[in-house]
Amino acid sequence: MPTEILMPALSPTMEEGTLAKWLVKEGDTVSSGDLLAEIETDKATMEFEAVDEGVVGKILIPEGTEGVKVNTPIAVLLEEGESADDIAAVPAKAPEAAPAADAGNEAAAPAASEAPAPASATAAPVKADGGRIFASPLARRIAAQKGLDLAQIKGSGPHGRIVKADVEGATAPAAAPAPAAAASAAPAPAAAPAGPSADMVARMYEGREYQEVKLDGMRKTIAARLAEAKQTIPHFYLRRDIKLDALLKFRSQLNKQLESRGVKLSVNDFIIKAVANALQQVPECNAVWAGDRVLQLKPSDVAVAVAIEGGLFTPVLQDADTKSLSALSTEMKDLAARARERKLAPHEYQGGTFAISNLGMYGIDNFDAIVNPPHAGILAVGTGAKKPVVGEDGELTVATVMSVTMSVDHRVIDGALGAQLLQAIVDNLENPMVMLA
Repeated sequence: MPTEILMPALSPTMEEGTLAKWLVKEGDTVSSGDLLAEIETDKATMEFEAVDEGVVGKILIPEGTEGVKVNTPIAVLLEEGESADDIAAVPAKAPEAAPAADAGNEAAAPAASEAPAPASATAAPVKADGGRIFASPLARRIAAQKGLDLAQIKGSGPHGRIVKADVEGATAPAAAPAPAAAASAAPAPAAAPAGPSADMVARMYEGREYQEVKLDGMRKTIAARLAEAKQTIPHFYLRRDIKLDALLKFRSQLNKQLESRGVKLSVNDFIIKAVANALQQVPECNAVWAGDRVLQLKPSDVAVAVAIEGGLFTPVLQDADTKSLSALSTEMKDLAARARERKLAPHEYQGGTFAISNLGMYGIDNFDAIVNPPHAGILAVGTGAKKPVVGEDGELTVATVMSVTMSVDHRVIDGALGAQLLQAIVDNLENPMVMLA
């Protein structure tokens, strides 16, 4: 029986994607490791490899198709001895619409912290623990004909691969009786309305001139996760003004010394370092919400929002507390450049415990950011501007002041603990030389 090639999950949270480009055509012979297609997720375009060898018998989903759900058949692979006649009954499936499930507040960052496992190009069975079962194409075909569960068969081939001999003598287990229906199942609660429908909105503006902007995967994801975050995360907000004069003077001195190395530190580099160190100073805040528990991390992995065309990324600087300012600056510039080109790998924008969103360069005085789950908080940074302040001697003076707002997930961090974290950030920025100690 021909093998269906399924839409892969290229990240732990991917539910749908765009089949951007086929790299093979019907009739092509492919081997394990050959590139089959380019798949566009909400974050990046990634290449998709074949796992088994065979001939591409039929392409079910044309390139350029958006909204293809994970595990939707996208092509059919013929094995030795099979022909196009064997797939005459296989219909081409249109992609099903699926709600976007991944995103962020200012950034559309997925919730998982680990890198995705390599995707399989065939309908490979999996074990109960999620691991892939390795079986030869012939063994899979015989198992399907006999109704066998490959998860219950021990492979005798190399590295435990299931081969023909393993399935020929096996028999399918007797079907278990269907469970009785519940006597009185409670009706499911009605879903809350998500706002007016598309048709209703269109009727509202009938007769008014407008241009319809189609949503791409990233914008759908951002919209879905913004709504989810505001509805499910109990936010509270802490605000502080930070005097930057000492930092600006220190930054100028360091940049003169680093000029020969081609490094130029930004205020944002100091903010990243200040947050990373503060998470070590108040380790209870270096945590994420994990549904029924809190995970407290040891390293300071700090996410930073980067605006790109059509959305945002939050690349993560891992172990930021252990890195020098110059190393953080170089790494951040590289991540930001590749983010704008959508060339980040999933593990580079997933994870972290705390995020930074800086709109100071746009002249924004202050704003409230939305926590990006599963992070415990996010620091919204405004512009630094000269303002009148009262000095320590009671005299009125002028200082460069930057306003910040820390949005916090109250499930992870209580008010007093959040205040301690923000105080540590302020202390680090107002005494920048301490961060080098």
